Order: sequence, then C-alpha cells, then structure tokens
Amino acid sequence: MADTASLRSRNAAFWAGAAAGWIRHADRQDEVGRPLGAPAMDRLAARPGERILDVGCGCGSTTAELATAVGETGAAVGVDLAEAMVTTARQRFRPDRYPGIQFHVADIETVDVVPGGPFDAAFSRMTLMLLADPVAGCATIRRSLRTGGRLAATVFRDGSVNPWLSAAMLGAAPHLGPLPPLPVGDEPGPHSFADPARLARVLTSAGFTAITITACDVALEAPDDADAIAEWLVEIGPAGAAYRISPLARQAAARAGAVRLLDRFRGPDGDYRLPAGLWLVTAIAAA
Repeated sequence: MADTASLRSRNAAFWAGAAAGWIRHADRQDEVGRPLGAPAMDRLAARPGERILDVGCGCGSTTAELATAVGETGAAVGVDLAEAMVTTARQRFRPDRYPGIQFHVADIETVDVVPGGPFDAAFSRMTLMLLADPVAGCATIRRSLRTGGRLAATVFRDGSVNPWLSAAMLGAAPHLGPLPPLPVGDEPGPHSFADPARLARVLTSAGFTAITITACDVALEAPDDADAIAEWLVEIGPAGAAYRISPLARQAAARAGAVRLLDRFRGPDGDYRLPAGLWLVTAIAAA
C-alpha cells in the first residue's frame, strides 16, 4: 500500500483529470445521483439559520440544497479538492439565488479548519471513502464543527451490493489507454469503508462520538438512453480521463463495451435501475 503522501498526490492528479467529466455531466449527476446522498440529507435535517459544511461538494448541487434549507439567515459552505469543480459550482449556484452559499477549494485532510465555521452540522455525499488519510480529513471536519455539532454522511458498502460501479469501467477499459492505478485494500476508493468497523474507528479517532452506521439500499433511476448513460458512468469513473483523450472510434467502442455490461440493470421498459448499497453514517462532535 502506498504511503499517505503518495496517495494524496494520486488523489489530486485523479480529480484534476476527472473534473471535466463531472462538470460535463453535472446536471445528470444532480438528478440521477441524488439518492446517493438523500439518506444523509434527510437525517441531517438542516434547519433555518444553521451553518452547514458540505464536504466534497463537487459541482455544487448538494450545497445549494443545504443553502435552500437553512435560508437567508443561515449559511452553506461547500469544500472540494477539485478547483475546476468548485469554479463550476460558483457559476451554477450564485449567492444572488442562494443567500449564504460559499464554495472553497481545499484539501480537507491538510487544512486546519474550513473557512466559515464553526458549523452546526456537516454533510458529505460519497466523499469520506475517498480520503487518503480519513482520520486527518474527519478531524478537520470535527475542528470545523461546534461541540455537539452533527455529522451525516454516506459511503458505499462493498462491491457485491454496488455491481454497476465496476461494470462501466470493465466494459470500456479494453478499448482505452492506460488507466490510473485502482485502489488496493484500504486505499481511497469506493469500497475503502466496506468494513463499518474501520469507519467507526476513523470517526472515533477524529473526535466524534454517538456514531451510528446503518446499511441503506437505494437505486439510481436513469432513462432509456444507453449510449448517454454509458458515457456518463465512464466519464465520472477511473476510465474518464483516458476516454476523453481517445480517438472517437475508441470512445464509441468503449461506450459499446460499457453498454453491454450495463444491460443487466435495464428494466422491461429499457430504463436503468442501478442498485446502490450504502452506509448511512451519523455522529456528534465530541468536546
């Protein structure tokens, strides 16, 4: 397993390359991907006037949802490692429409606290599993919260309950150039928190208490547009950067390969239903 500095460097390079795909498909990700964070959003139950931190805000839709919940007297602050995505978030969700909204570029693992705190609560959709040093990242979240502040987050469980995650990559990969190294063991990646005991240890070490970790099953509903769905999943995954620099013929072959492996997730009407097994995580910032 690589050391933490190498993993951080790898993460930074990956998200710099992946950002273009997330930006291109931001609207689809907002709509189809919302169930991935909905259990934590519902559990957090942001209230008017609260200050909320959104960890791994991406292109901004979750921060905007939080900003709507807290209203003009509150604040919603999104933070993300990918500068291009934060720039896009600022363009998509402006303060004149979402009072109190802010976005910052930062590595949650290396900053002391996130600007705008102390926060009443923190939300994270599918980000904690991607940290090179999750204890450091979660400790920053803890320091950014007031004592007693609450955390609600989602992460993936293991691959057996998220079979579509690898399907698009495996279908596309033979038609593309070299891909970035895939995670090994506890390295940052979709299944780094497959073991809930590890997740509990990380949060405890970072200064949280009253930790709950609950299995939650959701489904991503996507319309009958096989080529577009394949491209979306390829572009936001580990094959995205290689896909974007490939000749058009190879891109078409990669999409066709992904379509074949994703076919089993189509219903009788042709629409896609992608089953996702999550951990819903809640915790309280200890004194």
